Amino acid sequence: MKRILLLINFLLITGTTLLAQGTAGTGAKFEYRSLIDMPTAGILQKGYVGVTSDVLPGGILIEKLEVGVFDNLSFGISYGGENLIGAGSPSWYNAPGVNIRYRIINESSSLPAITVGFDSQGKGVYFDSTSRYAIKSPGFFAAAGKNYEFLGYLSLHGTMNYSLESRDGEDFVDFSVGCEKTIGTSLSLIAEYDFAFNDNSTVYGSGNGYLNMGLRLAIGNGFTLGFDLRDLLDNKKWSPSSADRALRIEYIKSIF
Repeated sequence: MKRILLLINFLLITGTTLLAQGTAGTGAKFEYRSLIDMPTAGILQKGYVGVTSDVLPGGILIEKLEVGVFDNLSFGISYGGENLIGAGSPSWYNAPGVNIRYRIINESSSLPAITVGFDSQGKGVYFDSTSRYAIKSPGFFAAAGKNYEFLGYLSLHGTMNYSLESRDGEDFVDFSVGCEKTIGTSLSLIAEYDFAFNDNSTVYGSGNGYLNMGLRLAIGNGFTLGFDLRDLLDNKKWSPSSADRALRIEYIKSIF
């Protein structure tokens, strides 16, 4: 354990001073494709591949593979399950998720970047009775994002989406807003709020929406580590706990 902690400490120190070119901080080389749960207008560059691991409570692990296929077009697949980390038998999700995104407008001095796409990967426990994830998949979405210079960079994001997970009776268009504030060359603070218009039933949601916050740290060329605090407004009714914690590990590399 001591060796592991020393290795993590070494990576944090050397990564911030050498090749901190992940998705965080003013030295970021790549764009966010999502903040925590909400999709953004970011897109993976042509010729790059991205691998993302989300580690959530309950031993949940979700792996996502994305590829920049053409200019402004990327495609990905994802898969995961419950109790994959810890003891006991794992419970795999019923089907893999797919995601595709196309940026229709690139950001300019006067216009935000705008991306449309589809993502079928939800997060958390999967409820067979209503064929939905605890955190619904975005489904069809349109996202906009704009960057501003403010003590580094301040990025503002907005997303409208329609999830296909509607057997619970919550069949509505949803909206999310979020932001990123860089803190130095390698660190960013992110926050998002999901209004959860499609998740306010008496069974699953309390009507407060989902407020999530997190940190992102670039630790090397293409590597980014994340730590998230999720559901800070205690919206979920299917779990007795309040805010939970999650980790994200991301690696992006050119395939040429």
